[in-house]
Amino acid sequence: MTEPDTRTLDVPGATLVYDVRPGTGDQRPLVLAGSPMDASGFVSLAACFDDRTVVTYDPRGTGRGTRPDTSIPSTPARHADDLHRLLVALELGPVDLFASSGGAVNALELVATHPEQVATLVAHEPPIVELLPDREQAETVRDRIHETYLRSGLGPAMAEFIALIGHEGEIPPDYLDRPAPNPADFGLPVEDDGSRDDVLLGQNWLSCTGYHPDLDALATASTRIVVAGGRESARQLCGRVVAVLAERLGTTPVLFPGDHGGFMGEAEGMPGDPAAFAAVLREVLQPTRVS
Repeated sequence: MTEPDTRTLDVPGATLVYDVRPGTGDQRPLVLAGSPMDASGFVSLAACFDDRTVVTYDPRGTGRGTRPDTSIPSTPARHADDLHRLLVALELGPVDLFASSGGAVNALELVATHPEQVATLVAHEPPIVELLPDREQAETVRDRIHETYLRSGLGPAMAEFIALIGHEGEIPPDYLDRPAPNPADFGLPVEDDGSRDDVLLGQNWLSCTGYHPDLDALATASTRIVVAGGRESARQLCGRVVAVLAERLGTTPVLFPGDHGGFMGEAEGMPGDPAAFAAVLREVLQPTRVS
């Protein structure tokens, strides 16, 4: 694939950094978006789409993206506005958008407010807690993780986060009665460094998981919305959201190879299969030839 053209875009209170990889075909441009993950998480997947222009970016406060004005909170609405401004700057017309995790939350908000900018959205495992049947338990654990972060710092809170995201099935009422996971077991720091601006737990955790989707706007949007999840993570928190969201939007979820990060492979230090993932994504996006 051609070396990316790296550019910057100033947005309110922040600067985004984005990479444009020109393609050789006439397929619709593809934007890959995560949050809080930056563009480095999409290197393998982007390489599978040399038949179209591929755009990746670092959200505000993430990777190369700066966030000098910390008084502006990082919310799905703010991230969606950033994406809107990025698509305006690109001048590529309606794009196809694959968005994962918090990126899928932000992309849903973009489609609810600017559907004309996105032809097809593939929303991969958005962690919208309010859609879960065990919403109350999930919100309680979510809030506990935030409290742990404020009290004890990154390591203990990330250990709790990993345990929650990987939990299979509904969250039982006695979940918090279990012993707290040891951050050392996950290779996480035990000592508190005093920082409270982590891009996940400090900036995006509560607003992302607390997102309230405008289901009516999404159901009537001109954008084709594909709700997607991993075959191996269907019983985990984000995978369980997929089934509910698809039902609420009157669609059938599409299952991709792997788990929550199934699109990441060796380049990202992950065990996924980007080529197999890309094959499903390519099929989902057809037909996307620009007329």
